[in-house]
Amino acid sequence: MTTGQAAAGIALPPLPNDLRRQEAHAPVVEGEPVIAILARERQALDRANARQGRTIQFYDDLTSRYGTRP
Repeated sequence: MTTGQAAAGIALPPLPNDLRRQEAHAPVVEGEPVIAILARERQALDRANARQGRTIQFYDDLTSRYGTRP
């Protein structure tokens, strides 16, 4: 048990590993059309935005179960 858990009096669930991952930029391949690179970059952004949404949902679930403290 960590100090934060002891002070809070509850054991929080672990943050899912997926939510800690950083999204890399799409690789740039010399000679490849720019539109293909842009499409991959947008896919990476979509993945990052979806992960951010899951992080927000995880936090919202925690606050609804355990409340917030000022």
